Amino acid sequence: MADTICIFEDPQYVKLLPLVYTRPVYDLRCGILTLREKIQRACSKANIALLCRPYLADVVKQQNSNVQVNEVHATNCLLINGRVIADEQFAKKIPLKGKDAVYISGNTVVAVRMSAGGHVSMKHDFSETFDVEHFAELERIPVDVKLIEYPWHLVGSNGEQIVADFKSLVKAKDKSKKATVYTGAHLLNKKNIFIDSGATVKPGVVLDAESGPIYIGKNAKIFPNAVIEGPAFIGANTLIKIGAKIYENTSIGEMCKVGGEVEASIIHSYSNKQHDGFLGHSYLGMWCNLGADTNNSDLKNNYGHVKVQVNGKMVDSGSQFVGLTMGDHSKSGINTMFNTGTVVGVSSNVFGAGFPPKFIPSFSWGGADGLETYDIEKGIDVARRVMARRKVEMTEADEKLLNKVFELTREERKRMKRDEELVLIPPPFGKKN
Repeated sequence: MADTICIFEDPQYVKLLPLVYTRPVYDLRCGILTLREKIQRACSKANIALLCRPYLADVVKQQNSNVQVNEVHATNCLLINGRVIADEQFAKKIPLKGKDAVYISGNTVVAVRMSAGGHVSMKHDFSETFDVEHFAELERIPVDVKLIEYPWHLVGSNGEQIVADFKSLVKAKDKSKKATVYTGAHLLNKKNIFIDSGATVKPGVVLDAESGPIYIGKNAKIFPNAVIEGPAFIGANTLIKIGAKIYENTSIGEMCKVGGEVEASIIHSYSNKQHDGFLGHSYLGMWCNLGADTNNSDLKNNYGHVKVQVNGKMVDSGSQFVGLTMGDHSKSGINTMFNTGTVVGVSSNVFGAGFPPKFIPSFSWGGADGLETYDIEKGIDVARRVMARRKVEMTEADEKLLNKVFELTREERKRMKRDEELVLIPPPFGKKN
């Protein structure tokens, strides 16, 4: 048996920007659990080590004090790609015990089992490509697994993953702990609903689990007349506001405040969408806030595939439904309208009339009338105050990370500015449309 499971990032992390500017790919949520938590669940008998981009290491260490980060010492090691959605059969497809081999899906390295004379000692260098040729000396074994490539793949897989996670988590839960469910709340298909200890479900609430399970975390509060349709996940200490409409395939993380209409979306922890407005087929990072009556489109009027800008290129999503992707610490003003497939980077502030651009670089300030660079010191100061409201202290590592993201995204802002200036150039004199 491998002594250590080592979860790594491969170079395809760039397709999951801006969500992964501030976290490794395996810390993205899909369903109830993160990708990393699914791997840990599938490989529960192994120790865990983490490999990530060097600039993320301090924050990852801060969040995982008892885990080896970017340095692994083990007699045997099974490396697993952090973009994997590990299912119940994962440990059978890629067993911990066995000969050295590389497991592949197409041209992607899914996992590598290796030893080095009975001792593996590896300091992670992200210049390593983790491609098939890097492990040319090992036997190649094709394996059928699901890998996340783009943000909309997380959203598209969310419903089925809520179902899978619910099945494994609730089975292990102590059901003797009681939540408070008031008279007048309606639980449809009650056996498919789990409400953890300390949670409160107020009168007039409808929890409809007839089409999929509903998981409500510890100390969550569901306000009167809210409706939640499964599959759905509501994280610990989250508030679902009065009259909220939470449709199927939605995951809302811990310490969130959510109202209005949400469908088939993932909202990471510590983010707010408190007021009326529609959010559909979207992924919000941490510490985001959508102002009142913020709406997004997730379907084009011609019902065609939505195209999304990813890492400087336009990508056909292959899907009719793609909404908003928003990086950590970004915000929208009241009445903001986001078009299909809009991407907002880290620590941006979007406001004003009309539709803003479909790609808004990190640390941008503005909207349809133009974008300016959001001063890094002001951005950090706002983030510090937002975190303090939730009694979370911004550390030196957190501040260093935001400064690094500002530098990494400098060219994005320059490119956006050049594009805006080209649009503003008037046509030649006398030319008519």
